[in-house]
Amino acid sequence: MSERVLVIASGNAGKIREFSSLLQNLPVRIEPQPVGIQVEESGNTFRDNALLKAQAVAKATGHWALADDSGLCVDALAGAPGVFSARYADSDLERIQRLLRELGDCTNRNARFSAALCIAAPDGSTLAEVEGHCEGLITFCTRGDQGFGYDPVFEVKNSGLTFAEMSLENKKKHGHRGRAFALLKPELEKLLGYNSDKDAGKIANH
Repeated sequence: MSERVLVIASGNAGKIREFSSLLQNLPVRIEPQPVGIQVEESGNTFRDNALLKAQAVAKATGHWALADDSGLCVDALAGAPGVFSARYADSDLERIQRLLRELGDCTNRNARFSAALCIAAPDGSTLAEVEGHCEGLITFCTRGDQGFGYDPVFEVKNSGLTFAEMSLENKKKHGHRGRAFALLKPELEKLLGYNSDKDAGKIANH
């Protein structure tokens, strides 16, 4: 069956790799968003921002676009950094340093990652939208080198591992983006007219 182009509305190489892995068994050709596209993330929720990005990139490219907005919400910081997770500081290291500095010795380390996924069409219509969550704790220091963003200080509940200590396969299983994708996948299959039982062999041999 023919592949449909699906543009990932992100300039983050780590995020594009993660989505490429999640989407590898579906009849889509993944492309990163064109250089130079800037979308103001002015929404009040992760869902709002994901939709803004998906619609803008779909319109600019003429293809379906998949966008996510994800972030870290820390109980002791009244839900911060939340939708400002990517803008909390200028780099991953500085964002982690600020988070640990603001938490200090606080014993309440409860936090959750949330990811909203939206697929938009070039005409601006919303084709699918879902949201996934992952509960965990903020560690007192960084651990692991496999992730990006806040991964080195987020220990997944009941796992004993930070995202940065997990394999990509394990992160797909436990992560907020993986959980959101598990909800999105059947919606995307319907949009593509893809039958996972009937067509899996065709895609595997493609």
